[in-house]
Amino acid sequence: MPVKNRFAELLPEITGWRRDFHEHPELLFDTHRTAARVAELLKGFGCDEVVEGIGRTGVVGVIKGRTDTKGKVIGLRADMDALPIIEATGLPYASRTKGRMHACGHDGHSAMLLGAAKYLAETRNFDGTAIVIFQPAEEGGGGGREMCEDGMMERFRIQEVYGMHNWPGQPVGSFAIRPGAFFAATDQFEIVVEGKGGHAAKPHQTIDTTVVASQIVIALQTIASRNVDPVSQVVVSVTSFETESKAFNVIPQTVTLKGTVRTLDKAVRKLAETRLVKIAEATADAYGAKAHVNYMRGYPVMVNSEEQTGFAAQVASKIAGSCGKAPLIMGGEDFAFMLEERPGAYILVGNGDTAMVHHPEYNFNDDAIPAGCSWWAGIIEERMPAA
Repeated sequence: MPVKNRFAELLPEITGWRRDFHEHPELLFDTHRTAARVAELLKGFGCDEVVEGIGRTGVVGVIKGRTDTKGKVIGLRADMDALPIIEATGLPYASRTKGRMHACGHDGHSAMLLGAAKYLAETRNFDGTAIVIFQPAEEGGGGGREMCEDGMMERFRIQEVYGMHNWPGQPVGSFAIRPGAFFAATDQFEIVVEGKGGHAAKPHQTIDTTVVASQIVIALQTIASRNVDPVSQVVVSVTSFETESKAFNVIPQTVTLKGTVRTLDKAVRKLAETRLVKIAEATADAYGAKAHVNYMRGYPVMVNSEEQTGFAAQVASKIAGSCGKAPLIMGGEDFAFMLEERPGAYILVGNGDTAMVHHPEYNFNDDAIPAGCSWWAGIIEERMPAA
């Protein structure tokens, strides 16, 4: 099953959808224009049912096969939201809204799934039901969680679910995947260090929060180097160091640290949280200060199911000739919430030699569209072959 000829024919149309989305980026759950356009297209394709407003602004389309003797139901998910980044591509279809851009390729993901939906609605060459899922708020909002909490899996009787992400640096139209833990859990923390402010010329009369907070920053690195097994993965990054004073001669009363913790294992995640809180509080106490820690759990580890990963790789291999082994990725992906609800798999499709995602010069590569659409369609047709 190489790239389907139909997607070569549809390429100009799918590219048009993609570039329209790119020109009109929307953030988090505020994907009203995108969702409305997606719903309009799905209805035009002749989907059996189109439901809006799931997970606030999510859209779900139902496409029934020619037969339904087995009653199998498979979900395919794409994300719709953009990022708060100023675009620097100079493209003729660049973002029309300053400060927002599709810097992660969700415009491409949505367009590819729409292309697959159009094809599946035309051919219906499968035995079962395909559910196409267009999700808001992947970029930090937890839209996948909200769609699940809205009862999406139960309402549409989804039994398996599959996702895809473009990947710069990987040859255009190639695929890579791995079973088990794939994308990291993404937690955040805020540490407020409280001491005793005063004049910088009289540090002995203060409890210097900048010194205490600096010691905490250094000490937190021992979580990775001395607490977690060296063969396990953990990243602890302090990304913000803020004081209440901007003066050169004032030792501040408080310092606020912010950062992120990335892990690929539930036990390591728990250990990292426990150690971070203890290290911050004990280090501050040693200097006579106080540390108030707010540890916020974010997306869970995204775990690909073994069987579904093998099947997804087989479909990819028939399209591209092979399917590579993807690396472990310390970025987060809220498709993890859907994979906690149902077995499934998430795959990477090559975007070629482009800027990395989340970069102001990034752009989704339209040449990847036929391969991505063919993979979506192949998941349905090969997992639920016509009787």
